[in-house]
Amino acid sequence: MSANSNIPTNLPLPLTGIRVLDATHIVAGPFCSQILADMGAEVIKIERPRSGDAARGRQPFIEDGHGQRVSSRFLGVNRNKKSVTLDLRNQICKGAFESLVANSDVLLDNWGPGAFQRLGLGYDRLSEINPRLIYAEITGYGDGARGPYSDWPANNLAIQAMSGWMEVTGEPGGRPQAVGDNIGDSVPGVWAALGIVLALETRRQTGVGQHVDVAMYECMVSHLISNMNAYQVTGPESGRIAGRTRQASLGPGLVFRAADGYVVMAGVRSPQRLTALWELVGRSDLPEQDERYLQQFPDADFVFDEVIPAIESWSSQRPKWEVAGRLTELGFSMGVAQSIADLADCPQLEARGMYVDTGDTLGGTFRSLATPIQLTACRPADTGTPPRLGEHNAEILCSLGGLTEEQLAELAADGVV
Repeated sequence: MSANSNIPTNLPLPLTGIRVLDATHIVAGPFCSQILADMGAEVIKIERPRSGDAARGRQPFIEDGHGQRVSSRFLGVNRNKKSVTLDLRNQICKGAFESLVANSDVLLDNWGPGAFQRLGLGYDRLSEINPRLIYAEITGYGDGARGPYSDWPANNLAIQAMSGWMEVTGEPGGRPQAVGDNIGDSVPGVWAALGIVLALETRRQTGVGQHVDVAMYECMVSHLISNMNAYQVTGPESGRIAGRTRQASLGPGLVFRAADGYVVMAGVRSPQRLTALWELVGRSDLPEQDERYLQQFPDADFVFDEVIPAIESWSSQRPKWEVAGRLTELGFSMGVAQSIADLADCPQLEARGMYVDTGDTLGGTFRSLATPIQLTACRPADTGTPPRLGEHNAEILCSLGGLTEEQLAELAADGVV
């Protein structure tokens, strides 16, 4: 409790006491399980012997000068986890895995439709082992109700294309473009985490587990809600051409140049604010010449040919943060087009605790982004170093997995753990 009030500040994190088996790789699954780990769950990462999560081999790497290296991509989505290696094709390993299932609350898998079923570990078998188990499966197009794309492989770019994101991104008349990060993985990871928490609540009420079927495709389509809603009125149109027209019309946003980058003006632009804008930039004469300078939605050509150049005659001579600040003072909703370097050293993110410093497994530290959920009454999330491959084999497999030390040694010699 704080010294000056009765407001709690050290309650347990909401998933304290929940054990998650994380049989996932790359981004979507690990991103999901990292959220759960940050919220207090014990996350046991199940990896392939020798190679582990494929992300361990993805560039860019951190190197220690002694031939050791670790993937920054892996570090960024695997903190607060334990690592166990098991070859589930081996019967002893499979038995140990089933023992883990019997002693866990959640199993998370993103190996593709039917991957666990082919190992004899489909939900029918898993629920037989543990009726309370939440089995969450992230696939490209779902693994419950079947559709024409159900067996297609999927990854970030394929899902961005299929879900419509690439068709509304990029220059009008040009090629569709991907959003510049793997949101086709991370967005489904968030939805999967939410699905798991909701299924845990149903289990709390009923005592019964269930299969949580998360399709990356559906997760991404759900975030095109504004475009889909507009389609019900406007019908078919090219998203990239329409997007340019809407942006140009001072509707959703107006982008213009500063001396060291770009700023974005978004939201309502009333005649009063636009009048103040033209006074600020030293062009109060323009509204007297043409009333369109005070309109929220002038035509696109007028904006590109007249409005933007007039603003940029002032903004291009000033730093982007000064431009954004001055226009914010006038009541405009402003944003600065920040680079990744800006975000990596952002005072707002620092003040909000959005940076997490963990070990990098090589003796150094690694900075990544925190889970952006502020549970103000709970204790802070842990900052555990991402695990080395198989680091927790003895701890987990010789307890929850039911193996003896001798069995584990034999399996290690055989290369199946």
